[in-house]
Amino acid sequence: MTASNQAHHGDPPPPDWGPPDERAGGQVLVRRAPGAVELSFNRPGKHNSFTDAIYAALLDLCAEVAGDRSVRVVVVRGEGGRAFAAGNDISSFLGFTSGADGVTYEAGIRRVLGALDALPQLTIAAIDGICVGGGLAVATMCDLRICTPASRFGYPIARTLGNALSAPIVLRCAAVFGDPVTREMLLASRLVTAERAYAVGAVLSVVAPGDLEAEVWSVIEGVRLAAPLTLETTKAQLRDGVAGYDPAADDARLEAAYGSADFAEGVRAFLAKEKPAFGG
Repeated sequence: MTASNQAHHGDPPPPDWGPPDERAGGQVLVRRAPGAVELSFNRPGKHNSFTDAIYAALLDLCAEVAGDRSVRVVVVRGEGGRAFAAGNDISSFLGFTSGADGVTYEAGIRRVLGALDALPQLTIAAIDGICVGGGLAVATMCDLRICTPASRFGYPIARTLGNALSAPIVLRCAAVFGDPVTREMLLASRLVTAERAYAVGAVLSVVAPGDLEAEVWSVIEGVRLAAPLTLETTKAQLRDGVAGYDPAADDARLEAAYGSADFAEGVRAFLAKEKPAFGG
């Protein structure tokens, strides 16, 4: 048995999460267990694609638990067994009339991801299935990732929407997956397998779907034995090390991408289930 598919069969069974607290009109489920909180994206029919309400619920939960020292771990996952999250709901872009709308949109996403990144608690992305676009941005902002063999990762936006990502999202992906794999995701529009993600260290382990919960709880149990201040300090040090970019220059690039004819064509084609005809 390799390190990539170890199951902790000798461990006691994980405790049950409490009953779900439905948020964002049921698009988000929040469950609690001793020392842990779980947020689950609940749009399985849409591959858990993100709406504004989902982002708002994630931001609210971060504010809720940030100062709660009884919470040691925050787990993020997707419902349905097919996707962690398949990016942002493309219909969100229909009201965009200029590149400035894209800059505003990305700024809002950065606030949510920044709040997740800033949590003092350990954060785990439990991934079962597709993890692309905004879903990958959330997963890479978590401290650790655990996935199943069928999971896939990527940012195929150059072949679908023709928009761009904020620099902190790209840089975080490079910090997690490495520069070459990040370039492959974004420049070649290729998805990365679970096996490859494990090989480059982007995921802690790859386990069968039936073992995913036990693997998550094996990490939670370890965190319960750890010194909270050590974990918080280490997280702050790592966060400071990757911080720093030119917001004005990045916003200018985002405005050009979101204001382009290619982006409008990408949104139209995606919603029409057609291949986009990008002109450059």
